[in-house]
Amino acid sequence: MKLKYTLILFFLLAGINVRAQNQLTGTVTMARNGHQVKSATVYIPDLKIGTTTDDNGFYIIKNIPAGTYVVSAGSIGYSTQVQTVRITRKNITTSNFVLSTATYTNDEVVVTANSIATMLRTTPQPIVDIPNSYLMQNASTNIIDALSNVPGVSGISDGQSISKPVIRGLGYNRVVVVNDGVRQEGQQWGDEFGIEVDQNSVDRVEILKGPASLIYGSDALNGVINFLPEETLPEGQIKGDLLYNYQTNNGLINTTGHIAGTIKGISFSARISNIMAHAYQNKYDGYVFNSQFSNFNWDGTIGIHRRWGFSQLHYSFFDLKTGIVEGARDSATGAFVKQNVDANGNPIYQIATNQELRSYTPFLINQHVRHYKLVWDNSIALGEDKIIARVAFQQNRRQENNDITQPNTSNIYYLLNTVNYDFRYASKTRNDFDFSAGINGMYQDSKNKGTLLLIPEYNLFDIGAFAIANKKLGKLDISGGLRYDIRRFNGHDDYVNINGNHVSANDSGAIHQFSAYTSNYNGVSGSVGATYQFTKSLYLKANIARGFRAPNVAESGSNGVHDGTVVYEVGTPGLKPENSLEFDLAPGIQTRNFSVEVDLYSNSINNYIFPKQVQSKLGGDSIRTDVPGYASAPVFLYSQGNASLTGMEAMLDIHPSGWKWFEWYSAYSGVNAYLKNVPDSVKYLPFTPPSKIISNITVSLKKKSKIVRNSYVRFGIAYTFQQSHVYYASSVYNGTTDPLLLKASNSPTPGYLLLNAGAGTDLLKKGHKMCSIYVSVNNLANLPYIDYMSRFKYYDANLANGVNRVGVYNMGRNISFKVLIPLDFRD
Repeated sequence: MKLKYTLILFFLLAGINVRAQNQLTGTVTMARNGHQVKSATVYIPDLKIGTTTDDNGFYIIKNIPAGTYVVSAGSIGYSTQVQTVRITRKNITTSNFVLSTATYTNDEVVVTANSIATMLRTTPQPIVDIPNSYLMQNASTNIIDALSNVPGVSGISDGQSISKPVIRGLGYNRVVVVNDGVRQEGQQWGDEFGIEVDQNSVDRVEILKGPASLIYGSDALNGVINFLPEETLPEGQIKGDLLYNYQTNNGLINTTGHIAGTIKGISFSARISNIMAHAYQNKYDGYVFNSQFSNFNWDGTIGIHRRWGFSQLHYSFFDLKTGIVEGARDSATGAFVKQNVDANGNPIYQIATNQELRSYTPFLINQHVRHYKLVWDNSIALGEDKIIARVAFQQNRRQENNDITQPNTSNIYYLLNTVNYDFRYASKTRNDFDFSAGINGMYQDSKNKGTLLLIPEYNLFDIGAFAIANKKLGKLDISGGLRYDIRRFNGHDDYVNINGNHVSANDSGAIHQFSAYTSNYNGVSGSVGATYQFTKSLYLKANIARGFRAPNVAESGSNGVHDGTVVYEVGTPGLKPENSLEFDLAPGIQTRNFSVEVDLYSNSINNYIFPKQVQSKLGGDSIRTDVPGYASAPVFLYSQGNASLTGMEAMLDIHPSGWKWFEWYSAYSGVNAYLKNVPDSVKYLPFTPPSKIISNITVSLKKKSKIVRNSYVRFGIAYTFQQSHVYYASSVYNGTTDPLLLKASNSPTPGYLLLNAGAGTDLLKKGHKMCSIYVSVNNLANLPYIDYMSRFKYYDANLANGVNRVGVYNMGRNISFKVLIPLDFRD
């Protein structure tokens, strides 16, 4: 019924129009000679509308609500120019754009750090904008893997299909993922639980590094990754594209079809994609059994754009089937083995065949993840002010089958329903001052449908109120705000039998697995920062932010063995919320020939939550011996302490104005993360990414041709330093008793150097683009290595022929071929 009334209101809005139109017009020209730029894009992000220039470089955008907007103009081969434009009622506003041929600029528009779109160069928060060209030119098996070379960003990998985002040393529920305008909710607390985002639906990415609780509330303690869809097409256009991607290492096949358009103010978009890969391979392990996956997705959007604003409905479906790598080996040959059953139905292990290694169908253990999402996004003009209203419903179904004697039974099955809401008021700009205020939050209800139980069933409700203000004083841009959050969490009472099935409290043999509890959390977040433009080239950004995070369900309510480990985890309902205080300082220089920026930060977290091994009353470690399927399980209790994270990211981009065909980009990132006043075994935070250097040289072929255009060749290196700050308790979590594994888990993880390359071009026919081709090579030298952020690094040792290698290695050489075919149905 809710969907029915939403659709009725949606289509009623479609009929509302007005006679008088506010218009934005102008020209887009070249800086060097004043010539018109044909087919340049002019776009208003806050309204999700735009247009392209005609043969004379002229553009016009109609039906614009009165107000002040950030407007961007750009074209392939030119830098983006951004202007702040005020649109008045019943008037035609003119704004002309002049584009330079420099390809590097920080003159982009970002939407993550504020209630409305702002200019990147004036935003004090540390934000990185990742364009679509970066995503297309680089190969990956999931969207987080695609971002792993961005300074300050990494991923905790669990094979090629699962990667959890980490920003400046923190991940899980300390980083918020935003997709389709709302925060993605899908069991972020789990080690083996990735994010449910179709990489083909992402046009560009904005990454806010540091506390972002001001806008996004709890969990945005250390940053936000915002996946943004493609821009709405201009009025009268219907276009589409077909994407095909093949990768040699894992046989990955990615096929995607997409169509979009705007007719008489009604915009639409539809996409369907299918990705599948067999097991990946490396020089030491060969094919890694059960790392294969398949991923089917589709989404659709319909929107209405009128002078009063816009209203848009978006629906998406994500379906992932993936194997879970155990790393078990045959002791004689070192080959990977798979689970099976003998004639009597008893579990056995057998060496995986070559056909099974190269199968696209996952074996046990496997996961099946489905994510459904409906988003209603609105922006309504109130004079030159506006109301932004966004409501969403998400359902996450996460199933895991891990019992070979019951291969079709999901032992782990979490069903999570989430309702998101976000209502904001944004004022018009008066004397270079604007402000916004709003409330947002969510309601969640989680059910356990499986028999292996770690967390209780629960529901939660949270709400946060915030206000943000921005002021421009000449060369100084100031931004700041405050927020107050309340969250109420209810863990449910639950009784189970010895098989893990839900039963009544009065049933014979009932086990009281979870006791009901209620926890109330509240906290204050805030941010204040400024950007000062000393000269046209020299700038300084500074920001102070306080973050807030309420304990998640695992930390407050766990009572069971954490799957994938041998540890019995116990939650603590009385935990306090985490609070962080981060200082950021970023001086930078941007000239016609080079750009450099250094980001320094220091982050202190009070009440940092972590699992601490419990000591027995009789001395020694506390061990549970009554857990079915486990001979013994060390007990860990979620506790709290204080943590410190300090680090730096530095970027240098050399792009000589006299060599427009040449660009040399280099970056460094490093973080030191530790707990205060704790033993050395747990001093360093787990999965703290090691320092890293990235360096790429790109040569663009500028010679004009009737056959090719926008051609480039790239060569680069990625050097990851040795990680000596080891979380020694990993050996306990993995049940490590083998001397080789114990030694490895208590030793530094070696560094490594990867060589990468790429090339690409547009193929033309009669001046029209027929397709774009992208070729990229990762790990060109086929180097065997294990990344510190891989959960496979302490897996069983390969003892065959005396090699004694611990863990499962990362992917070897991988060559990716992408072909993107544009389709113009109406231009």
